Amino acid sequence: MTEPGKGPALLRQYNEKHVLSFLRQQRVSSRLDIARALSLSKNTISLIVDDFIARGYVAELGVAQSNAIGRPKIYIALLPDKMKAAGIMVERQQLHWAVYDYFSDVIEQQTLALDTTEPGPVLAEIARIIQWMYRRYPALIGIGVGFPGIIDPIAGVMHISSHLGWQQVDLLAALDKSVPPPVGVMNIVKAAALVSRQRGAGLPGAEPCFYLRIAEGIGGTLLTEHGVYYGGSWTAGEVGHLNVAPDGPLCSCGQRGCLESLIGLSAVNAQLELLQPGLRWANRAQAPRLAEQVIARAGELLGKALSQIIHLVNPRTLLIDCAYNTSPLFTEQVLSVARRNTLAFAYGHTQIRFLSHSYDPAQGLALAMIQRFEKIDL
Repeated sequence: MTEPGKGPALLRQYNEKHVLSFLRQQRVSSRLDIARALSLSKNTISLIVDDFIARGYVAELGVAQSNAIGRPKIYIALLPDKMKAAGIMVERQQLHWAVYDYFSDVIEQQTLALDTTEPGPVLAEIARIIQWMYRRYPALIGIGVGFPGIIDPIAGVMHISSHLGWQQVDLLAALDKSVPPPVGVMNIVKAAALVSRQRGAGLPGAEPCFYLRIAEGIGGTLLTEHGVYYGGSWTAGEVGHLNVAPDGPLCSCGQRGCLESLIGLSAVNAQLELLQPGLRWANRAQAPRLAEQVIARAGELLGKALSQIIHLVNPRTLLIDCAYNTSPLFTEQVLSVARRNTLAFAYGHTQIRFLSHSYDPAQGLALAMIQRFEKIDL
C-alpha cells in the first residue's frame, strides 16, 4: 500500500518505466502503438513521450506514410546513448568488463589478467573499476557484477564457487557503496541466459527456455515468463553437476562423474593432451581424428544430460552455447543420443538449438541492471 499522496506519482513512474521497456524492445514505435500495446490512454502516453523528448531520451523521426483517414502516426525512437549500463565478469584468473548503451550495444570493453585466488584483492579491483566507470560514464543506471558459483542475488552473497575456490563471500558489502549507481551481483551463466531474450534467439517471452553454457565450467538456466528461475537455494540449472558417469573423474565439486568433469573445456583439453601432447581443442586441426574421438564422446554425454533436462524441466527450447557447436559430429551425436534417451512425445515438443555465437555474460549483467531499472512494484 502506497503512502497518502504518493499513489499518482508512483503510477506515473510505473507507466514511464513500462514505456521505456517497450521502446527498448521495439526501438521505433508511435504514441498510438504504445498506447494500444500497454493498454494506456493516448493522453497518458503523449504526456510521457513529450517528457522523454524534453529530457533527451526520445526523438521524433517523422510522419508515417499512410492512406488511412485521420491523423497520421508520428514515429518516435529511443536514443540509446542517453542511458547506459555496465557488466563486470570474473572468471578464473581473469576479469572482463564492458559498458553498453540502452540497446545493449557495446561502447567500451576490456579483458584483464587477474589473480583470483583470494576474494579481497579481486573485490578491491572491481570497486576501483566501478569508481572509474562512474567518472567516465556518469549516465550509468547500474553496474552488474558476475561470478561463477552459487550466488544469492538479493542478499549479494556468494555461498560457494568451486571454480574460484571461494566460500561465503559478502560481495555487495564490498561493492554496493562504491558509487551512486546501483550495483547488482549474479551468476554469470544466469546473466548470459538473459541475452537470449534480448537478441539472437527469437524466443517469445512467455515460452520456457533452458540455456546451457559449456566453457571452462558448465552451467544452465531456466528462463520463464518471469525471468531467471533460481530455485530454493539458487542452484537451479546446475547442469554441470549432473552425474553422467558414476565411475568418472573427480569433479571440482568433490563428486565423481559430473558432466563438467567430462566435457568442460578443461576436461576435453586434458583428454586431447593424453592422446597427443600439446593437442587442444583450439588446435584440433592438427589431429582431426583424435579430436573427433573425444568430441563424439562429449556429444554422447551431453545428449544423456539433455534427456534428463527435457524430462525434468520440459522447456520449449534448449539453447546450447558451446565452442564444440562448430563440429557437425558433436551436434549430430548430441541430437541422436538425446532422442534415443528421451520420451518421443517430450523430445518432439522440444527444440534444441546450437548457438553459432556465444552470449557474453557481461552483456547479460548489464541487461539485468537495465531490467531492474525498468521495474517498479506498485
